[in-house]
Amino acid sequence: MQKVYKYQKTSKMTNSITNRRYDIDWLRVITIGLLLIYHIAIGFQPWGVFIGFIQNEKSLEWIWIPMSMLNVWRIPLLFFVSGMGVSFAIRKRNWKQLLLERTKRIFVPLIFGIFTIVPIHILLWQKYYSQDITYTFNPAHLWFLANLFIYVILLSPVFFYLKSNENGAIISWFKKIFSTPFGLLLVVIPFILEAVLVNPEAFEMYAMTLHGFVLGLLAFLIGFCFVISGDTFWKTALKWRWLFFLIATTLYLLRLVIFELKAPNYLMAIESNMWIFTIFGFAYKYLNKPSKALNYLSQAAYPIYILHMIFLYMGSFFIFPLEIPSILKFILIIAFTSIGCFVFYEFVIRRINFLRPLFGLKKERENHLFLVTK
Repeated sequence: MQKVYKYQKTSKMTNSITNRRYDIDWLRVITIGLLLIYHIAIGFQPWGVFIGFIQNEKSLEWIWIPMSMLNVWRIPLLFFVSGMGVSFAIRKRNWKQLLLERTKRIFVPLIFGIFTIVPIHILLWQKYYSQDITYTFNPAHLWFLANLFIYVILLSPVFFYLKSNENGAIISWFKKIFSTPFGLLLVVIPFILEAVLVNPEAFEMYAMTLHGFVLGLLAFLIGFCFVISGDTFWKTALKWRWLFFLIATTLYLLRLVIFELKAPNYLMAIESNMWIFTIFGFAYKYLNKPSKALNYLSQAAYPIYILHMIFLYMGSFFIFPLEIPSILKFILIIAFTSIGCFVFYEFVIRRINFLRPLFGLKKERENHLFLVTK
């Protein structure tokens, strides 16, 4: 009997591993890593303090040239990937299970973060600038989680309808659209319309804006559709990745040279999607394989995203006053934030069971049972 159980357990886990998309996991990890560097770079811009960051006295404005390239796709990419995650999740969940699971994984960390994590880094900002010390709570960088939770609630009826009609006309239409590069260009049209109709003051202003909400909703929905339509999108992204890269690079250079990084919103919407299609194509080719590093990082990425602003502000608090070159400060804060986050994750969040759900992780016993029965 014991041997039969072992075989069944191994079989289930093997099937789970076979169906897992490691490239999507890698993209989530890499994008959150880039988020840390991006937030650190804000502290070296002359306007950082105006959006609530501790700001270095001497700016490194040249850093914003590569950051501006990242900024048009890093958040939309995360929304695409999050929609893809839901598409995988509902394969073995009904709508009640999905909402319960997303409540535990998204809503609980959001509320915990608003009332504990965010006030700590705001306190560090107040202390650094000799402001009155007050307990302040708001979503801050966790606005992304609030959006995701709303999207799941709003779009669940659509998702489960598509799931129950995977052989229907809509999915067949998706497959035709996603099978050519011209079809993927049609996918960009809703993003262009959003950019024109919402007309944000700056395309990169996603946090707690109508632009960020609508753009994220579109990316979340289309990311779901990419996965539920099978491998059609992935084959197209793989085949035409160099074309998408050429278009994205050309649009970025035009934005940099002609528009001084402030191109019309409709052009930035096109550029954003071209980068994203490029990234999906290259990731599908090179990153869709398991590794021990990915296994660890995919667990760590979400708690580190929730936590990182505390260590970023702490590093800025102690390092910015030092009489050393700004570029050295930049490097030191990257190191301080990264090491601080990983140490806290490894020795506190990961090992203290009641803290795990507050950072979006399953409790240790639940996680073991999940892996065995998945």
